[in-house]
Amino acid sequence: MSDNKWSQPVSAPPPLFVGQKEKDLVKQVNDEIIEKIIGQQLLYFPIDQKRTNYHTLYGEAIKKTFLSPIRVYVLINYNGSESKSEKFGLDKVDSFEAHFHKRRLTEDQDLWVREGDFVQFDNKYYEITQLAEPRYLFGQDGSKLEIVATCRKAREGLFDAS
Repeated sequence: MSDNKWSQPVSAPPPLFVGQKEKDLVKQVNDEIIEKIIGQQLLYFPIDQKRTNYHTLYGEAIKKTFLSPIRVYVLINYNGSESKSEKFGLDKVDSFEAHFHKRRLTEDQDLWVREGDFVQFDNKYYEITQLAEPRYLFGQDGSKLEIVATCRKAREGLFDAS
């Protein structure tokens, strides 16, 4: 009877059909499709962490210093204009979602997308207001595929690219 007893394996089996070579193939295919076929490009203005003067208590900066812009290929999902009724009249705000290829940014361009950074798209400036990482590569934990940034049009005078 003891020969027929089930035993717990010491470690989990390796991922089925998804090793490093498969992940690299997916990265290469995504890079080519996004950059050469269907992707749009935007200019990304990262905050200069060293020269920006942050408040010691709140960790916020009233005047931000930015590094030189970086061209990034993304997939854009334009949300259009949203009208809001404000105290002093109607206010329209454009917004879109930018789908960044995570490995392309972090490994090839050494870029980390953060809330509060600015992007230029269609000759307008937008502020990144929200980030999400909704997709896993083949459903595997620890292999995030994309970064989705919600971008809202920046108010006049809030950001100066010069």
